[in-house]
Amino acid sequence: MKISFLAALTLLPLAAAAQQQVYTPELLWKLGRLGEMQVSPDRKTVAYTVTRFSLADNKGNADIWLVPVAGGPARQLTNSPDSENTLNWRPDGKLTFLSAESGRDQLYVLNPDGTGKQKLSEFPEEGLANLRYAPTGNFILYTQDVKTGKSVQDWYPDLPKADARIIDGLNYRHWNTWDDFKSSHVFFQPVGEDGRPTGYGKDVMPGEKFDAPLQPLGGAEQLAFAPDGYRLTYTSRKLTGKAEAESTNSDIYLYDIRAGKTLNVSEGLGGYDTEPVFSPDGSKVAWLSMATPGFEADRTGIVVYDFNTKQRADITAKSEQAAANIRWSPDGKTIYFVSVVAGTEQLFSVPSKGGKIRQLTTGAQNYNSFELAGPDVAICNKTTQRHPADLVRVDLKTGRETPLTSINQQELAGIKTSKSEARMVRTTDGKQMQVYVIYPPDFDPSKKYPTLLYCQGGPQSPITQSFSYRWNFQLMAANGYIVVAPNRRGLPGFGTNWNKSISGDWGGQAIRDYLSAIDAVSEEPYVDKDRRGCVGASYGGYSVYQLAGKHEGRFKTFIAHAGLYNLTSWYPTTEEMFFANHELGGAPWQIPSKSRTLSSAQKDSAMRVETATRIATNPEPVAATDNLANRSALLGADAEFERKQHVAQSYQEFNPQLFARNWDTPILVIHGGKDFRVPEDQGMEAFGTAQLRSIPSRFLYFPNEGHWVQKPQNSVLWNRVFFDWLGRTLKPGS
Repeated sequence: MKISFLAALTLLPLAAAAQQQVYTPELLWKLGRLGEMQVSPDRKTVAYTVTRFSLADNKGNADIWLVPVAGGPARQLTNSPDSENTLNWRPDGKLTFLSAESGRDQLYVLNPDGTGKQKLSEFPEEGLANLRYAPTGNFILYTQDVKTGKSVQDWYPDLPKADARIIDGLNYRHWNTWDDFKSSHVFFQPVGEDGRPTGYGKDVMPGEKFDAPLQPLGGAEQLAFAPDGYRLTYTSRKLTGKAEAESTNSDIYLYDIRAGKTLNVSEGLGGYDTEPVFSPDGSKVAWLSMATPGFEADRTGIVVYDFNTKQRADITAKSEQAAANIRWSPDGKTIYFVSVVAGTEQLFSVPSKGGKIRQLTTGAQNYNSFELAGPDVAICNKTTQRHPADLVRVDLKTGRETPLTSINQQELAGIKTSKSEARMVRTTDGKQMQVYVIYPPDFDPSKKYPTLLYCQGGPQSPITQSFSYRWNFQLMAANGYIVVAPNRRGLPGFGTNWNKSISGDWGGQAIRDYLSAIDAVSEEPYVDKDRRGCVGASYGGYSVYQLAGKHEGRFKTFIAHAGLYNLTSWYPTTEEMFFANHELGGAPWQIPSKSRTLSSAQKDSAMRVETATRIATNPEPVAATDNLANRSALLGADAEFERKQHVAQSYQEFNPQLFARNWDTPILVIHGGKDFRVPEDQGMEAFGTAQLRSIPSRFLYFPNEGHWVQKPQNSVLWNRVFFDWLGRTLKPGS
């Protein structure tokens, strides 16, 4: 009897139920997910949220938990049908949070024992978010959407049913949402002695068509109160239209509540400036800073601004470590931060005046974020590739770790996990590359296994000890696959040059790195060379499309999610143009006429010839100072020549579409209809190409998902189609 594909999908949950001793897609959505955390003012308690999902209801709910800093049983503080979020400890030791249980987000308060719950606010507008209390308890700040643009109905009120948009500039849509004619603004509001907001909120960005925090991923970490409670800082990119699309230049703004004035403390810094944090005495503010405008994956340094001297300095300028999640020590002498190193995320410290950076922790884990709970104590969100996030306490002097929570102890009881190891592989240019290899549970080296090359996105997002709910290595291994995950060229944690070298070279060394990784691991006797697949998303999806035309028979199947297939059509349809300009060198119409792609040696030779010709044909002798200027101009011309060659190379040598003539292998294409970073036509073009060339192919399309698949049932469907495709194209007898 012939069974349809959809009918076969309905049988998969039965198969999953029969093998509940390994990770399954359904199990991933049963796991509680650690969210935000806040340490109490007395440093004795940690409040945190855990979100649990209902697959049947297709949604999640976050509740508040408490655990002692010293260790002990965790206690659930709330258990309501509405999510609690945006935790704040007030100076009086009570815990506040936002909840929409009354219909829209309002501010609530609880005693630490869970009693005394009260609603404190009656905010009239929707869209309240990112609420924070001043350390003194005299004010709160929050963000709220403010109307700053006009819809068709605003322009033509006599056409209330007109369904259209009038667009005059760029950034009319971003990531997965269209411009809603509103901007997120920062407000502050006084708080009475009873802890209730009084009066009304004051907009510190009146009339500005800018967002704070940065959209769509910025949150409360981009806002801060000074210790005195009368100054606040926020992050904003005050650009619109084409300028906003072409630049990452965000800034740190200081608003003085008493004076009602705003100061840009990062003025003149070109790239992303985010996440301001005041020193304990309020005399300084530190933030994360990227130097290069238009390079979203530049090294993130730590800049400190001194309010007394009006001076600022990058205290990590001489380091290659990229900082995240900065925190001041209680005495203000040290700044702690998280940084990626060799496929992990560790804790580091640096003197707040600058100096030697110290790595405080080691080990095969990620400390994704942390809060201080004393001079030498950090409460960390920890993951590994085998286990989802839990809270641990870390001694900053010794690096010693103590577990505090076991959020998924019940769900993971009896679940077999897969071994993950890091090995080094030699690349085609003689470098050493770290490659994670993940083995199936109960791995037997005497057997042969189908093997997947995993291509990472970004293209500068590291492969670390994160526990992913999208591309879960444990889940892939649980289905019987060896997973090969290279930290190829472009991924951070291996030095600045390794990180930056992929820009302008998308289809070059990084693709060769992938082949080096799969070829090296395939020398192992337990890898079945006749059953190898290649999978990835975003730049990883681009890599899949690229390798599909260049793999020389290595792979028997491909899966690309949100991949860039045709760079020429992608360029004018994506939204953050700074990304495209930096990574590809520019627009396809900037390719030099009659250009041809040159090798590195050819480009060097061409530039030397061009430079020598210019100097030789200069009829006038020049003074020394003029000669310096001339040489500077020539260097600038050479840089422009190099850029144009990168543009030509990107669109002529590195464009996957141009090599689809070589496609000969089954391919599954996955794309979301609300993916504005890599618009849906990229997936449609790739699938259409495969179909027209009679290549076995399938298109999985999510009309209401963006760059990621986030809804529970869509995620389970994603995994079922993913593993069905692999099963039919890689498994024996398929």
